[in-house]
Amino acid sequence: MTSPFLPPSSARLRLGEHSGPRGSARHIDGAWWPRSYDLTTELPGLLAALPHRWGHITSVLVNGAVWSLSGDGMLIEDQWVHARGTDSPRAGHTACLLAPGQGRWDLLVVPPAATEAEAERLMETAAADDPFVGWTA
Repeated sequence: MTSPFLPPSSARLRLGEHSGPRGSARHIDGAWWPRSYDLTTELPGLLAALPHRWGHITSVLVNGAVWSLSGDGMLIEDQWVHARGTDSPRAGHTACLLAPGQGRWDLLVVPPAATEAEAERLMETAAADDPFVGWTA
């Protein structure tokens, strides 16, 4: 599991011990606490912090009303990553990451303005074995 409080150049990320594809039931695989809602700035650090077993993330889906998106993607470490925004209420506080042939992972996005105590609580809950039972974003 990755520590949620890494040096400023790294992503603040906490993943569940059993994160990864689990059939068709949607679940939260962990939490990400970005420093801003600028995807161009935040995404490279997040992708660098992910486990290698997740494979190469080729698409990211975030809340289009909250995140700053430029174009339909970006070049990260010599690979194109498609970035899309959605206005679906389901995507309000999540980032959906897709890797062909590997799976889909959903991360709770902790608001950048959250206090350290709020972020720690949300990240701990998201990384639990059965996070958010009965919880809605």
